[in-house]
Amino acid sequence: MPEEIILREETLDASYLPPSLPHREKELALLRERFSRAMAVGQGWSQLLTGGVGSGKTALARLLAHEIERRQGGKDREEVPRTIYVNCWRRNSDRAVILALLNEVNRPVPDRGFSVSEMMDTFEKGLRESASPTLVVLDEVSTLLKAGSSKLIYMLTRGREVGLGPLSLLLVAPQDVLPFLDAATRSSFGVTHRLHLRKYDRAQLADIVLARASLALRPGVLDRSLAEQVARVAEAQGDARLALELLGGAAHRAEERGAREISAEDVRWAKASIYPTMTEEKLEGLAPPSLLVLLALARTLKGPGTWAALEKVRKAHASACEEFGVVPGSRVSFWRLVKGLEHEGLLEMEYAHRGAPARLTQDEIPASMLELVLQERLGRSSAATG
Repeated sequence: MPEEIILREETLDASYLPPSLPHREKELALLRERFSRAMAVGQGWSQLLTGGVGSGKTALARLLAHEIERRQGGKDREEVPRTIYVNCWRRNSDRAVILALLNEVNRPVPDRGFSVSEMMDTFEKGLRESASPTLVVLDEVSTLLKAGSSKLIYMLTRGREVGLGPLSLLLVAPQDVLPFLDAATRSSFGVTHRLHLRKYDRAQLADIVLARASLALRPGVLDRSLAEQVARVAEAQGDARLALELLGGAAHRAEERGAREISAEDVRWAKASIYPTMTEEKLEGLAPPSLLVLLALARTLKGPGTWAALEKVRKAHASACEEFGVVPGSRVSFWRLVKGLEHEGLLEMEYAHRGAPARLTQDEIPASMLELVLQERLGRSSAATG
């Protein structure tokens, strides 16, 4: 019986908080220093954290909160910092957010019967019962602000002025939300109070995949080349969530077929099932010579590697042309066909450099499946012209 590939399923989930975040260490250190320094002297700090989908902003905010809580503020337990995390996608009104805050300070109130001002007074009492410096994290805050709510944000950024004490606030959003705030609230978010996370590049995504694989999978089942294959797929969006979803999908596929390790075909299978882009419509628009290039690539990629040498694909293309009664043409015409498919996003080419030959790949669909689809389409085409 084959060994299990997935050892800790929960670590593949997007909601899992890893012990560290590769390539977000500098940002974590910066935020930790800013908030810790302010909270240590009884001051509040307001910060806006932005980044695209899969940029790690939610994980960064949650890890920051975890580290701040873990840091012992003093010998008295009441001085240990407290963090409150609220997802505004689920709680998209001032009232809903305040109800969540009240639960966290052990001052729950009914959903109805209290005004926002009364609930904020109750929240203030809950904060004063403990001397703990408090950090409030509002994730997906753009959902709250686009609904027209900003009074709450003003109060949270003016903790001392409105009686809440030295309250710190971290707003997390996919884009700049300052235009949705009034001028008084915007003034709390100067240049040093804003941090934007850039998209991960391919190498960074590969590191993230390998780091998560070390937590989730049996050692040795995923090598660097496969992590880079996953990263190639997710690179366009710079999306670590997509990369981890692909990793999980490929691992499950490998287990289902009883394999001892993950293969390049497993990654392609995961890509095709999660986010298909090589559609029948795209293939219908291709002439037989281009289809034959894809067929040659599919046949060459059926081995263990994630790339195929350009010259090897060209030779496979000549054989495929002969098989289907098509004149293969010159090297130049083959090159033009490859460039056209690259432009359409149907394959990727890595150009020759430092003595390494040019090579091709496609990660959109399992090579074995692509081969069958193309053989059927080319067979119909041959029958129609025969």
